[in-house]
Amino acid sequence: MSDAPIALGGVAGPTAATTPARAPFRWSRFFHWMVEANVVMVTALAIFSGLFVGAILIIVTQANVLHAWAGLFSHPGTTVSVTFFTVGDAYRDLFTGSLGDPFVIGHAIHTGQGWTQALTPISETLLYASPLCIAGLAVGLGFRTGMFNIGGQGQLIAGAMAASYVGFEINPPAIIHVPLCILAGFAGGAVAGFVPGFLKARTGAHEVIVTIMLNYVFLDLLVLALTTQPFQQPHQQNAIGRMIFQSAELPRIFGHNLRVNVGVLVAIACALGVSWLLRRGTLGFGFRVVGANQDAARVAGINIRRSTILVLVISGGLAGLAGMVSLCGSDYFLSSGYGGTVGFDCITVALLGRNRPIGIVLGSLLFAALNVGGRYMQASTGIPLDLASVIQAIIVFFVATPGLVNEVYRLRGMNVGQGLLTRGWAA
Repeated sequence: MSDAPIALGGVAGPTAATTPARAPFRWSRFFHWMVEANVVMVTALAIFSGLFVGAILIIVTQANVLHAWAGLFSHPGTTVSVTFFTVGDAYRDLFTGSLGDPFVIGHAIHTGQGWTQALTPISETLLYASPLCIAGLAVGLGFRTGMFNIGGQGQLIAGAMAASYVGFEINPPAIIHVPLCILAGFAGGAVAGFVPGFLKARTGAHEVIVTIMLNYVFLDLLVLALTTQPFQQPHQQNAIGRMIFQSAELPRIFGHNLRVNVGVLVAIACALGVSWLLRRGTLGFGFRVVGANQDAARVAGINIRRSTILVLVISGGLAGLAGMVSLCGSDYFLSSGYGGTVGFDCITVALLGRNRPIGIVLGSLLFAALNVGGRYMQASTGIPLDLASVIQAIIVFFVATPGLVNEVYRLRGMNVGQGLLTRGWAA
C-alpha cells in the first residue's frame, strides 16, 4: 500500500494542501494591515502628507521653480527637472543636515577619518531632542492623568535657575556636582509644579489658567534674577547669568568635538521611568484612575487631592530637569527668555506622541530632526527655516486629525484612529 496521506471526504491530507496556503494568507493579512487606520499607518501617512504639502510650498515660493513653470508648455522637461531637483535637494539637505550624509559616513568608515563631520548632524539632533523629550514627558504625564499642564516653560525656567545656582555657587568634583545639578533642576521644576497642584487640590483653581500665568511669572522672575546678585554675571549690565563651573557640565559622550552629552541618557531614563510609573507603578495606576474617573477613584479610596498635587509636582520636576539638561549640557549660563520655545513645543511633541513615552521619544526626535535639518537646508539652499516649522505644524495637524487622514487615503476602519487622542487625554 502507498504511504501517501488519504483524503477523506474530498479533503486532502495536511502535507501538501495546508502548508503552501499559509504564505498567501500572511501576505494578505499584511496588505490588509497596510490599508487599515492603525497607529503606524496614520502617523506614517501624516508625515508623508506634511512632506508633500511642504514640497508644494517649496515649489510656489522659489523663484527659479516659478520661472520654470512659466515655460511649462514650451519646455516641459526643464520644468519637471527644475522642480524635481529643487524639492529633492531641499529634502536631501533636510535629511543629511539632521541625520548625516551617507557618503560622508561611508568615507569615515572606509578611511577611519572624518568622524566628527560624519556624526555632527545626528549629534546636534540628539542634543536638541533631549530637553524636548523630557519636557514632552512632563506634559504627557499630566495629560495621561487628566491634568493639563501648560506651564512647561515656567517650570523649565525654574529648574534651570535652580541648577544654575548650584552650578556656579559650589565647585565640588564632577561626580558630585553633576548629580547635585540634576537634583536641583528637578526640585526647582517640582516647586513650580507644586503651586498649581496645591491651588487646584485646595481651591479648585483650573490648572490651565494657573500654569499659563505662572509661565510669565517665572519669565519675569528670571529677568529680575539676572539683573541682581548673585545670578548676574560680574561686570555685566545686561541680563546675563554667571557661567557654571566646568564640574557642573554634563559629560560629552563622544569627545569634545561632538556636543551630544549625558542628557540623552537622562532623557532615556526619564522615558523608562514614566513608562514604568504608568504601566507598573501603584502610584501611576492611581494617577490614571483619577484622570479617567474621579468618582470611581474616590470610591476606590484614592486620595484625589494628593494625586493631583503629586502629578503636577512630578510633571513640573521633569520640565525642570529639561531646563537643567539644556543649561548644563550646552548653554552653561542663563539669559533672558531662556529656553526658547521648548516649553511650548513639548506640548506638540506630547500630542504627536499620543502622550505615550515611546511616542514622545520618537516625536521629539522628529521635531529635533526637522529643526536641525531645517537650519542646514536654509544655509545650503536658501529656503527659509520657517518652512521646516510649517512642515512640523502640518504633520501635527494630520496626526491630530486621524479622521481626515482616513478620508484622504480611504483607510479601513477607525476604531484605532478615533481613539488616538481621547485615550491620551484622560486614560
